[in-house]
Amino acid sequence: MEQDQKGLTLLETMMVFAIIGILATIAIPPAYQAYENSVAREQVIEAISLLNTVKTPVAEFYAEKSRWPTRQEFDSLVGTRTGKYVANLIPLSLAGGFQVTATFKTSGVSPGLLKEGAGRTLVVATKDGIIWICNDSIDPATAVPDLIPGTVLAQHRSQVCK
Repeated sequence: MEQDQKGLTLLETMMVFAIIGILATIAIPPAYQAYENSVAREQVIEAISLLNTVKTPVAEFYAEKSRWPTRQEFDSLVGTRTGKYVANLIPLSLAGGFQVTATFKTSGVSPGLLKEGAGRTLVVATKDGIIWICNDSIDPATAVPDLIPGTVLAQHRSQVCK
């Protein structure tokens, strides 16, 4: 009495589901992390865009007055200081230059842009108003003395800020 089998047995079906489960357990975490990094990079682009709008008015101010703008002067120079993901732009005059820090909001952003419940920061800085560096350049030729570096992780920064 021989029977032709027309499908999978219960044991074979259970083994297929077990293999799929194991593969999913291995594949999903790296894929999710890659997705989170991608979202964070997209949100950092907004901060870079906001910081880029600051460069020209600050450089022109410095060229005209031979000094960096105060916080009040900065606020009048720069129209947009917040965004969907950026909470604020904060200027800071340094002994050897000027920096502007973009701080990310604490909600509505990728978890990678938070650090201990606060938004991470991205920085642009200049010594002369002409050459601007992004985040925390330590190249002696372009580095700005006394720069307070940003806290955005390297994998979330665009090529412009690496």
